Amino acid sequence: MTKILSQLLICLLLISCSNSKKTNSQISNNTYPVKLDTLELFDKSRNRKVPIAIFYPKTDFKISNQQIIIFSHGYGENKGGDNMIYSYLTENLASKGYFVISIQHELPTDDLLAMEGDFKVTRKPNWERGTDNILYVLNEYKIIKPELDFKHLTLIGHSNGGDMTALFATKYPKLVYKIITMDNRRMPLPRFNQPKVYTLRSKNYSADEGVLPTEQEQKKYEMIVQLTPINHSDMDNDATIEERKIINTYIEKYLRE
Repeated sequence: MTKILSQLLICLLLISCSNSKKTNSQISNNTYPVKLDTLELFDKSRNRKVPIAIFYPKTDFKISNQQIIIFSHGYGENKGGDNMIYSYLTENLASKGYFVISIQHELPTDDLLAMEGDFKVTRKPNWERGTDNILYVLNEYKIIKPELDFKHLTLIGHSNGGDMTALFATKYPKLVYKIITMDNRRMPLPRFNQPKVYTLRSKNYSADEGVLPTEQEQKKYEMIVQLTPINHSDMDNDATIEERKIINTYIEKYLRE
């Protein structure tokens, strides 16, 4: 009798484990409806508004170890609304279970981006402001939503926002798990083993000398440089359906690695 009960308990345990694995697999492969919130934060230390758009999965349960992504837009001439014009990407990432924060880096009162001189020098104040915005938002959300997985923070940025992303990872490598730049052209990508560095390149523009790693550096630091058939200016919501698919596919792949 004892032997029969023991075998029954083992069977029940195996069934339970099987069901648990199935549930976890279904959750990880789900596509969720997406919720969008907008919020205006205020950094008292800099006396600065920091508007953000938040894209996250709408669920009736809590996603454990939910990873956070902070997105930085390309230059928009201080017109505003740039944190919303990559929604094909930010919404897609939220539908996969990520908590995505898109920062509006430019305010109407900001100085315009430098269009002459050595851009590594003349544009650096703009990138520094962006890194300050990212750090502020990151620290705020460690308080607002401490349950998020901040150990696996990913930063994504396009063009000038990609330069901000590269600078942030260079300054604060221990805070970032991965960065994905979309055709940043001026700020050199960090040459570290941590964070992991990926970059998607456009077909019509080249980066300044020293921005991209050499083949030797790519191997040494396991950096990924991926060419695409997409124009630089078409990496936001101007992207075609096919171009959106290409970008989303690469970024989802990099996030899973």
